Amino acid sequence: MGIWSKKSIEDLKSCHEEKNSQLTRTLTTFDLILIGIGCVIGAGIFSITGIAAAENAGPAIVISFILASVGCAFAGLCYSELAAMIPISGSAYTYAYVSMGELVAWLIGWSLILEYAIGASTVAISWSAYAISFLQDFGIILPAEIAASPWQHNPITNTANHTGLFNLPAVLIIVVISLILIRGIRHSASINAVIVLIKVSVVLVFIGIGIFYINPENYVPFIPENTGTFGSFGWSGILRASGVIFFAYIGFDAISTTALETKDPNKSLPRGILGSLTICTILFIAFSFVLTGLANYKDLDVAAPVAVAIANTPFPWLQQIIKLGILAGLTSVMLVLLLGQSRIFFVMACDGMLPKVFSRLHPSFHTPWICNLILMIAVAVIAAFTPLSIVGHMTSIGTLMAFTLVCMGVMILRYRHPEYPRPFKVPLFPFVPIMGILTCTGMMAFLGLSNWIRLISWLLVGLCIYFGYSRHQTKHFN
Repeated sequence: MGIWSKKSIEDLKSCHEEKNSQLTRTLTTFDLILIGIGCVIGAGIFSITGIAAAENAGPAIVISFILASVGCAFAGLCYSELAAMIPISGSAYTYAYVSMGELVAWLIGWSLILEYAIGASTVAISWSAYAISFLQDFGIILPAEIAASPWQHNPITNTANHTGLFNLPAVLIIVVISLILIRGIRHSASINAVIVLIKVSVVLVFIGIGIFYINPENYVPFIPENTGTFGSFGWSGILRASGVIFFAYIGFDAISTTALETKDPNKSLPRGILGSLTICTILFIAFSFVLTGLANYKDLDVAAPVAVAIANTPFPWLQQIIKLGILAGLTSVMLVLLLGQSRIFFVMACDGMLPKVFSRLHPSFHTPWICNLILMIAVAVIAAFTPLSIVGHMTSIGTLMAFTLVCMGVMILRYRHPEYPRPFKVPLFPFVPIMGILTCTGMMAFLGLSNWIRLISWLLVGLCIYFGYSRHQTKHFN
């Protein structure tokens, strides 16, 4: 194992270009920005914002969003340099392969499953709860047996003890989205664009109407006094909340997984990453400010905090529109997560890290359809039978680890291969990647011991697979 030379980078690009030549380059910068927004605006802004405000930061959740956005900006700049320099599908996996070698690349690819596949399962469970609630508003009641997993809180009876057997709505939405992805990325991007338009419109309506009904007393105190427990309000609470709501930013890196389906990846990838991050950050800050202004932060510790806030306006009909926007938001998040995961598996299979079946393309649609089907089954099973409490906490820490290694990769390649062309360069080097490393690892530290135990356990399983299979199958460093 070792650090790749310039020739090795060129060989990697040539290898992937030859293997992936059937993938169709149809995506523009605008498409990539919409893909980023599609994945970022979802469960984080509609659910986790209220919980983090109620439990950690109070109205100062606005500051938490700013801190989290700074960490994402550092990581996004590093992603942009590597995406333009190495325009190959695979996201952080490919970048780690180039800069730090095969083993680190495998660990990153394995960690990204926490973000993409497990994340998609998490969002599917949330989507199911909102869909059931939306149907109930129109008098459509689903049988409790098919509304949730046996261990999940029942959204129909509102109890923990129920007769749920499996979560049918979650399974159905995963199947529908997977079939859309198999049909083709151009088709998927068009559907995503429509969904993004809907949910961004809903967010803007909430901000535009809600700002006129803000109660200034809800902002007092803006930073609630710490309760004596680290992370429970005060500045430590703001920092803890920044790690919690980081979930809201997860997904912008999925843009880099579409490199081989982008018309001008050297320019479009950095613009798509930074453009989507900028737009989402502005929306997050404005949304959280209005949310905590409409309702007292103590009342937002619920699954649907937006509904609580809307109740303080004279427009109760907004609840239906907001629910529709949430469903649209969660749908596009799942679409982009499953898209990104299939492309990462596709590239890992091209490298020999995974069985070749993951790299087979559909003869007509030119998409990794078998990979999509395998992911569809796996994610649907997890969503059908696993409670949200288990899968919901496994996402952020794996993503933060990937972001940290991307920042490290930029530094390694700058020092070892300064001669390699970089269409986009991280400004203020090495300040930006160093701050990216410190910010992301800091947020990881604030996530608590239980999340670290889950991450280490997950990585140990990945190491067993690597040394038992992948290490003997890879095409590079042999």
